Amino acid sequence: MRQVKLKTAVLAGIALIGIGTITSCKSDKASLPKIGPYDNSNQVASANLLAHWTFDGTYAEEKSGKAPTTSVGASFVTGVDGTHQALHLSNGYLLYPTIPALSSANALSSVTVSMWINVNNNGSTATSFFALTQPPSVQSDWNQGPLNIYAETSKDPLTYNDTLVLHSAFHIYSGGNYNVGGDNINDYGVRGTDFQTVKGTNRWVHYVMRYDGANSVIDLYADGVRVSNNQFRSRTAGTPPVGLGNIIMNTPTQVLIGGWPSTSAGYTNSAAQTWQGLMTGSIDEIRVYNTAIAETDIGYLYQLEKAGR
Repeated sequence: MRQVKLKTAVLAGIALIGIGTITSCKSDKASLPKIGPYDNSNQVASANLLAHWTFDGTYAEEKSGKAPTTSVGASFVTGVDGTHQALHLSNGYLLYPTIPALSSANALSSVTVSMWINVNNNGSTATSFFALTQPPSVQSDWNQGPLNIYAETSKDPLTYNDTLVLHSAFHIYSGGNYNVGGDNINDYGVRGTDFQTVKGTNRWVHYVMRYDGANSVIDLYADGVRVSNNQFRSRTAGTPPVGLGNIIMNTPTQVLIGGWPSTSAGYTNSAAQTWQGLMTGSIDEIRVYNTAIAETDIGYLYQLEKAGR
């Protein structure tokens, strides 16, 4: 709110007596231009968004209201946009009860999981960011999903101080039994041809895993750019090869953030592996969609969330 005093002598031709006061109101911020067709990140594939963690002062999943049943080493830090908060884990994890939208057999036939991560290569253990699992008393192995989204922050495969090796996997059940799975990684083969390098340690990186069940294609994105290995995009089985198709889940499911589905996070039937560690680092804005969202929308989501929109 600003007040401006105008003298009558300045306003030639207008009969005003003495000194008038004109009050003008201006919004603090002009209307922002759209990014693509969107004003904010919540508009991207909004009809397909099943779960969303903002971590802005709460650990609860926004749409269901579900809070974690177990919280280890969790706190809040400044988030990706510099204004809101994010989750920080110090050798910790969050384990959630069943979220109904993520817990039917065909809930995620195709899937996109989007998040921001801020983590370093620790030289000893891989880091799991998000896992959709069977209940802790049921799951018998860490990689029997249905979803595992992580990074090879250890020394195998070889990593560099400024480089992240992103790795994600999906798993399919049939008749309640584990059937088959597929993964992709931004490593292996010819750098720059088969996969793209992610210069992303100790800073916020937008990490997206997308699986298109109709075409049996899994991809990884970093900061809006596809970085996944071209040799692993199409996931098939058998001779002749047939696409793995839609994800079918064994229910109920639970969400684990920052930990591996093993005894280290309370999964009593899944032995902890020496190369797996609890997370030390930060996560922000986790979103789970029941569709393989368009590549252009992944780019828009990256730009919108980076801008705090």
